[in-house]
Amino acid sequence: MIAGTVAGIVARTSTAPMDRVKVFTQVHSTKANPISVAGAMMHLIVEGGVRSLWRGNGMNVLKVAPETGFKFTAYEKYKMMLAVEGERNDVLTRFKAGAMAGATAQTAIYPLEVLKTRLTLSKTNQYKGIRDCAKQMLMKEGVRAFSRGYIPNILGITMYTGIDLAVYETLKTAWLSRHNKDSNPNANPGVLVTLGCGAVSATSGQMVSYPLALVRTQMQAQVLVKGEERATMTTMLKNIVKSQGVKGLYRGFLPNLLKAVPAVCITYLVYEQMKTIWEKYKKK
Repeated sequence: MIAGTVAGIVARTSTAPMDRVKVFTQVHSTKANPISVAGAMMHLIVEGGVRSLWRGNGMNVLKVAPETGFKFTAYEKYKMMLAVEGERNDVLTRFKAGAMAGATAQTAIYPLEVLKTRLTLSKTNQYKGIRDCAKQMLMKEGVRAFSRGYIPNILGITMYTGIDLAVYETLKTAWLSRHNKDSNPNANPGVLVTLGCGAVSATSGQMVSYPLALVRTQMQAQVLVKGEERATMTTMLKNIVKSQGVKGLYRGFLPNLLKAVPAVCITYLVYEQMKTIWEKYKKK
């Protein structure tokens, strides 16, 4: 739990600017008026200065710290529950455990996910802080505002987390079985191997789950876009494909990938290092 929490904090703070660019392009970029990564970055800096690139990061950390801790803890527990005695976990078992872990962690912190999106998209001085943002949402939109976008989010996160954790651990285990003399599946594979496994797992998960993440973000942000009618998940998917084609489902994918891949790599790297430190501490 501690290893996952620390890993989440370090990873999200390191990649906060690209996360804000990703959310901005998901909501404001259109086929008629596409916004590039550089264009979005410049707009945000002009609007609020360089510090604005970390706007919402406090909320991000508050959300991602328990989320990552819950995710890794739940993943290990679910693997134990699904394991067949005397056999090693296969890819399918890891996928199921990862999907269940992702769903558990996201359900626990989802209202914070909505708050993070609102703060990330907010203009300078629109909200005084996390508490003010939550208060305004509650007064203007009611309690349901904190669960907006939950269905596409949970569908996307189960696919993403399942693929991400399954691919990462499968690649890591395969490397360790060839190069680790102790044959310890929990051994630290080293920095380069961890980064490589994390990059592949993050890219694989993002390719599959991104359209649902896009819909989730747009549903969370609908009230901020003038003239935007509140649509259901299926309606929004149909509208995006109809107006922008299938490519529209991957709007903002590049900044998302530029954020997600290093974030996942840093997360796994810190997680593995924290576990190594803990093992050394226990031996003492």
